[in-house]
Amino acid sequence: MRFLSILFETPDDRVGDDALDAPAFFIDLNCDQIVHAITTGKEEYNLKPFFHACLHRVGAIRYRHEVMQDLENDALYKRVLAFAEVMRSIRGYLLRVEKLYYREQKQAWFLDAVEIYCQGIIAFAQDLAHLELRSPGFLRFREYLINYAESTPFNALLSEARNLRVDLAAVEYCVHIRGSGFTVRKYQGESDYSVEVEATFEKFKQGAPRDYKVKFNASDEMNHIEAKIVEFVAKLNPTVFVALSEFCARHADFIDQTVAIFDREIQFYIAYMEYTAILRRAGLRFCYPRVSDKSKEVASYEGFDIALAHKLVSQGSRVVCNDFYLRDNERILVVSGPNQGGKSTFARTFGQLHYLASIGCPVPGRDAQLFLFDQLFTHFEKEERVENLRGKLEDDLMRAHQILKHATAYSIIIMNEIFTSTTIQDETFLSTKVMERIASLGSLCVWVTFVDELASFGPQVVSMISTVVPDNPALRTFKVIRHPADGLAYAMAIAQKYGLTYGSIKERLLS
Repeated sequence: MRFLSILFETPDDRVGDDALDAPAFFIDLNCDQIVHAITTGKEEYNLKPFFHACLHRVGAIRYRHEVMQDLENDALYKRVLAFAEVMRSIRGYLLRVEKLYYREQKQAWFLDAVEIYCQGIIAFAQDLAHLELRSPGFLRFREYLINYAESTPFNALLSEARNLRVDLAAVEYCVHIRGSGFTVRKYQGESDYSVEVEATFEKFKQGAPRDYKVKFNASDEMNHIEAKIVEFVAKLNPTVFVALSEFCARHADFIDQTVAIFDREIQFYIAYMEYTAILRRAGLRFCYPRVSDKSKEVASYEGFDIALAHKLVSQGSRVVCNDFYLRDNERILVVSGPNQGGKSTFARTFGQLHYLASIGCPVPGRDAQLFLFDQLFTHFEKEERVENLRGKLEDDLMRAHQILKHATAYSIIIMNEIFTSTTIQDETFLSTKVMERIASLGSLCVWVTFVDELASFGPQVVSMISTVVPDNPALRTFKVIRHPADGLAYAMAIAQKYGLTYGSIKERLLS
């Protein structure tokens, strides 16, 4: 089996990941918050482009699911983390090599890095050889790594590094200090007088002696005296130090490129698993969704807004989960209900679930069946911007036009309270025209609105409402259920806008 990538099953699945910006829908769905939280602390891996690139093959998604399912094996997970730590240590050594000044010291650090690398490769290959793996990604990588660890070039690198270490350890020298000067010469079998002095005074020892040794400041960089001593030692032992210099030049790029790519890409899975572990510990569930690029029958049970959930869990608050499903020819969810009732959160949840499914990650919820879209469009309310010289209604129309211009039958469209700056009659007229176009395309859509007429647009539309506590309509449950629109949402919005709610009127009467 040929190993290409632990993230991408085929070369065509990779789409210029290192330069990919966030999709346009990220901010509306709070996906920017999700990715920021996932990648914080892992900046060295540049993971954000991986989270910006949606996959467009069901097989590519399944490939990632199987890799992450393997990583749920605690033994494999720990060994992958251990190898990542080895690679991080090597990068630390190489960074020091770049910063150090003296040649011989730079070469010594480089040799250390090579030895750590070789030992890490051998240990990781041995670990993987004894673990039960099922995913094609890990099976292919294991075969590649074992073959690499047994290859002639790798073993030549290891052997040369070990021989150099032995030769360097055999170097002996004497430093003769007289006044402010010193000389360095070869060791000629002189006695170690410090051993004799310690043995002579051992019999006078009473209790633990005070340590009068000078404490030197710890520093990676040698001082100029140490550097001069090493320079003289190198001149006295030219063979081994020339060999060290040639070794460093010859193996400047000693890290195998495939291993380096694996080290970076595996962090995509690790980072997401660490992010979701916080929510799992709070009792929230995640599942591997069934994903189709043909069937538009989608469903989610106990799904939730993952960005909001992280905020609520950190505050110790409860996370409300919701269900949805579309069957047969149903394509559009029209969500109505009172303000601050969880409608926008529900719309974001729908979008987040499909986004996370499209990058091959487990999604929030007990169970999910989702659609592999070609494009995901969002239209959330935005503040007017003076610089674009357009009013809010014109801006809404322009944005809706751009969505309809580029959307296809395989797209997902999320509309959140658009055309609210005009009259109810105009809002109803414009919304109906846009919905007619979406319905004719056959795109999946979630539409949050106060216009109840949209909920009965046609057989492809499903009405959902955000509910309140029956005995106290002022209290929101944040549960969104399939239910005919009750006609109260827009009335309540108008009453709140003009201060005509029961609470507002009562407050004025009592003041």
